[in-house]
Amino acid sequence: MAAPRAGVLLDVDGTLLDTNYLHALAWWQAMRDGGVEGVTMADCHQAVGIGSEELVRRLAGRDDDAVVEAHSTRYDALQDQVVAFDRSADLVQKLAGTGLAVVLATSGRQQDLEWMLPAIGVEDGLIDGSTTSGDVERAKPHPDLLTTAMEQHGLDPARTVAVGDTVWDVQAAHDAGIRVVAFTTGGIPRCQLEQAGADEVWSGPADLLEHWSSSLLAALA
Repeated sequence: MAAPRAGVLLDVDGTLLDTNYLHALAWWQAMRDGGVEGVTMADCHQAVGIGSEELVRRLAGRDDDAVVEAHSTRYDALQDQVVAFDRSADLVQKLAGTGLAVVLATSGRQQDLEWMLPAIGVEDGLIDGSTTSGDVERAKPHPDLLTTAMEQHGLDPARTVAVGDTVWDVQAAHDAGIRVVAFTTGGIPRCQLEQAGADEVWSGPADLLEHWSSSLLAALA
């Protein structure tokens, strides 16, 4: 059996792709579609990053598969507006070039990767693998997505770092026992990410690459 590898678990929505506000809009619309009252767009934005079923449970106060489905429908209509953050593809290429295992760990669906990877601007060969919501029973903020990703792809938790953009990413990483680098690209202020316990906070992929030599990921590599 191969020795566990050092690696990076990359979130996608809000971290590599500028999607969080589109998701917030889609969730707000879905709540209205489902007759859920009193949920603001700000509420939806703060909850982005939580798995769909739990997000609805938190905001609507009940399980509602129809609202989950409505979000998917509403978001699909916005998909053509998704763009990558500046230098997202360069960050993936940099990580792959260091020899670190690069694994996408997303609460999205497996089929979403078919359009996400081209939107990021990277080829399959730079990614060692992916773990999605379909691989776990509980999505973020639970640690299952990250622990499963490490198990599936042979990563050493002591030498693995998660990269995300929400307090839910930070919480999941802590509960998985790994360090976490956070970006403010998802619209969550630096102070909230730091208070949640992020080991480092950067404004985005370009900022991290500009200061690469002093970063946690450079030390890991």
